[in-house]
Parts: sequence; C-alpha cells; structure tokens
Amino acid sequence: MTEASRVVAAVDVGTECVKAVVMEKGVGIRGRSIVPTRGYFQHRVEEAMDQALDEAGIGRADLDAIAATGFAANSVPDAVSVTGETACHALGAFHHHPHAMSVIDIGGSDPKVLHVDENGNVLNTRLVRRCAIGIGTFLMFTARHLDVHPTKLQELTADAETAAPIGSYCSVFSEVEILEQLRDGRNREDIALGTMKSVAERIYEIGGLRDPVLVTGGVAEYFPAVLKSLSEITGLNVEAVPEPIMTGALGAALKVL
Repeated sequence: MTEASRVVAAVDVGTECVKAVVMEKGVGIRGRSIVPTRGYFQHRVEEAMDQALDEAGIGRADLDAIAATGFAANSVPDAVSVTGETACHALGAFHHHPHAMSVIDIGGSDPKVLHVDENGNVLNTRLVRRCAIGIGTFLMFTARHLDVHPTKLQELTADAETAAPIGSYCSVFSEVEILEQLRDGRNREDIALGTMKSVAERIYEIGGLRDPVLVTGGVAEYFPAVLKSLSEITGLNVEAVPEPIMTGALGAALKVL
C-alpha cells in the first residue's frame, strides 16, 4: 500500500446476518463477508471480520479504522465510529446512485423508507408499524415451514399459479396464516409467492414512495420477488442497489474512509 492509501473495515451486525467489508480509498471494496447470525454477536463479528480481511489479503494491523452499524453495533470491538443504520444505508445507496431518491431498507427486522436528497442527506424516515416488523425473520420462518433453504424460497415463486392470501398487518398473524395454508393443502409455490406479496404490502403501507426507488438490505439480495410485487402494487420502478445486503456495511465504511 502507498503512503497515501487508507484502508478501513466496517461491520453491519444485523439480526439475521453479520456483514463485513474491507475498503481502500480510491480502490473500493477489497474484501467482504456474510455470516449468519447465531449465538453470541461478538463471535460472529470476529468470524465475519476474519473472512473479509482474508479475502482482502491483509491483517488487522493494516487497518486505519474500524466502523460499526446495525442492531448489535456495540458488539464490534475497537470501532472508532458507530453510526445508525438509516445514515449508513442512505450513504451506501447514494454511493451507487448519487441523486435524490427513495431508499427502502429491508433487512431482518424493521423496514424503513428514507427520502434522500441530491447531496445524500436523509430528509425524513418512515417506519413500518411495530406489529409488522421482523420481515427477514418472517421469510426465514416461511422457508423453514416450506422445508427449503431460505435462499431457495425465491425459486419456489417461479412456479406459483396464484399467490396464497397472506396478511400483512401483523407478523405473528401472518405466520399463523402460513401454517393454516399448509394445513389446508395449499402448494408451497403459492404460499412462497403469497409471503413475498405480504412483505411488499407492508412496505407499501409505510407510504411516501416516489421515483426513483432503490432498495437495500438482505431481502432485496435474496428475495427479488418482493421488489417485483412492490413494483406491481405501486406502479413504480423498484430496483435493488448493487450488493444490497452489503449497503449498511458499505455506508459505515464510507463514514471513516
């Protein structure tokens, strides 16, 4: 590395996954890692950091700074910057699309709609009602009961005939409806598509969407049928940013780069 180079790491500690990036100024992301959240957050942070550093081909001593964001950001040791998820997702999205936009952050827990101005500043934030939070966790629940790996849930929707009716108002009630649909013999494909539409309806109910609409977070990474359903409901062009699951970590890294 040259004398003028600066290399940082950032960790986004979410409820479903821990994401880590290693980023060099003027170069971009050199290493990245995604680790499922399980057990103690601190252990998963170390695992994700080690994997990202290994991919980057450097050690911790080569880092100029470590940043953190996410649900359990306080689990990141030696973090010189701890930034809220809203600011990080806005900054990460703006890095890819430097213009005013609506940003939808859909991760494991509470989705939100952010209005970002032409300078990348968050003008306001809209949150989903509390009984509708836990979207990523809801999709994980669905995958378990449909007996597929979560990353395969999306594939089921391709063969659906009609989306099974799954409510959007309450996550707990929606889970019960999935069990009732299975009890009544509804096929897995229709249920999978129904859950995607249910999630899209929760986002729509937040309100405030206006073009252009960019989506960040793990749901956009693994469940694009949610974005397709949201486009159909709103009539807007809803697109994911590049590597949407890494957006929070990217934004945190940019804060200290």
